[in-house]
Amino acid sequence: MTSPLRLRLDAAALTRNWQTLAAMSGRAACGAAVKANGYGLGASDVVARLAAAGCRDFFVATWAEAAVIAPLGVVVSVLHGVRAEDMDAARSLAGVRPVLSSAAQVARWRAAGGGLCDVMVDTGMNRLGVSAEEIRGGLLDGLAIDALMSHLACADEDVAMNAAQRDALVGIADRVTARRLSLANSAGIALGPDYAFDLTRPGLALYGGVPRGEFVGRIAQVATPEAQVLQCRRLRGGDTIGYNATFTAPRDLPVAILNIGYADGYWRGFSNGGTARVGDSTLPVIGRVSMDLIAIDISAAPTLGEGDWVALDFDLPEAAARSGVSQYELLTGLGERFERAWM
Repeated sequence: MTSPLRLRLDAAALTRNWQTLAAMSGRAACGAAVKANGYGLGASDVVARLAAAGCRDFFVATWAEAAVIAPLGVVVSVLHGVRAEDMDAARSLAGVRPVLSSAAQVARWRAAGGGLCDVMVDTGMNRLGVSAEEIRGGLLDGLAIDALMSHLACADEDVAMNAAQRDALVGIADRVTARRLSLANSAGIALGPDYAFDLTRPGLALYGGVPRGEFVGRIAQVATPEAQVLQCRRLRGGDTIGYNATFTAPRDLPVAILNIGYADGYWRGFSNGGTARVGDSTLPVIGRVSMDLIAIDISAAPTLGEGDWVALDFDLPEAAARSGVSQYELLTGLGERFERAWM
């Protein structure tokens, strides 16, 4: 069955974004965070395209996510480490390794034979990670570690904490026999070569997000939601539309009802503020976004009819400003009802 919703995905833009980030990473290898189903775009499709472009390191949150892309024959790091419930997957998935982040995970991995792993060290975010004190106390001694990594808390801002975290990672590096150091996410790459170390781990910017001004004009939009028109109607001046009657027609208006809503990740924040597009015509969203439907003013495209396709403006920085929803949420909230169509 076909869907009245599709997510148009620009494969060339995805590849160019990774190449841009790889160039900005300098001598460091540039990986790719593909957790949350490739930030909503489809992890297997994203990995296949980035691997073909030269990406060799991929990062997911859980072992279930790793199982989806492991058959593609790529190297996968599981950022949430390894629970007791994950050990069967850890033993069976080739090319997949945990990012150990606690003493309990380290002990569990040692008991299983202590194969190649990555380790997360907490340098100030106070989320996941072993402490510098634990490392100095010998917690990691003897482990086969590929990447010792940490995570920047404020890379999208110019604050002293960025340098403090970088220096904390450097300060512990000589106590660990890791092959590589890794700190920078997308925004961290823009902080410069002192943050790149041996391996960068971009996520948002791969998919068209712009976490810092340095990316403006260098990162391309990848995902564009499109929806079919279910019905066209005409409002008379003074008519209202949608839940709670938040829009009143100032004059007679032609209106199209589209098959998309907040259940698909087109959030209520776009109510009376989002825009759609047909060709060069901009079509305002009017009224409240509901679960499955939105209304648009089609005065600029009066020939639009039932069954026609309409693109929703979804440039991530602009869409975030309009909706009040972060660029990350806009991407990862894209629902399962979309047919994902790579172009």
